[in-house]
Amino acid sequence: MMKRTVLFDTETTGVNPELGDRVIEIAAIELINDLPTDQYYHALIHPERDIPIEATRVHGFTLEDLKNKPKFAEIVDGFLEFIRDDPLIAHNAPFDFKFINSELARINRKPLSFDRMIDTLQIARSRFPTSPNSLDALCRRFSIDLSERTTHNALLDCKLLSEVYIELMGGRQRGLGFVNEQAEKASRVYQTVKSHIPKYIQPSAKELEQHKKFIDNIPDALWKKE
Repeated sequence: MMKRTVLFDTETTGVNPELGDRVIEIAAIELINDLPTDQYYHALIHPERDIPIEATRVHGFTLEDLKNKPKFAEIVDGFLEFIRDDPLIAHNAPFDFKFINSELARINRKPLSFDRMIDTLQIARSRFPTSPNSLDALCRRFSIDLSERTTHNALLDCKLLSEVYIELMGGRQRGLGFVNEQAEKASRVYQTVKSHIPKYIQPSAKELEQHKKFIDNIPDALWKKE
């Protein structure tokens, strides 16, 4: 059965939409059965406000870079059409959900349901509770190439996170291990059953003669009685 999920990421002007921070970039990648396809969504957005230098140091965008880009209200339909009603995967997902829902509220659109949220940060913390679980740390853990990640870029981060997510879910060969395990189990069961199947052995003439002599030497042997 085909399972569609969407992995997404945002870049913003800051960390708190309640204080006026806005989304400046959205990227999303389609996953089918937890593996990325070639279908993706990407938009740069004019935030309708300034971009603090601290934020620029993180993602590299200045307001000048976005001066001719559409506002969120102009791209929202394309984004919602891409994500449909499918589960949404993100790293530190509550952060991205909070920002998207703040943007949706500004234009009186229905918020994303938190029931759709899959947080890879929470998954990673459950698996590696004593280790760092940033996207960079997880990429290093799973030997995923980080050479292109000089700044936080939503589309690149989505691509990296899709590889991390595959590993968190058991890797590309996770199904193969299950199949091999089941096959091995089935083989063990077969060998056990096979060892209990009675086999009819036809004795040779010499063996029959030796058996007769053996019986003749037993006084009152049951085998002689009719």
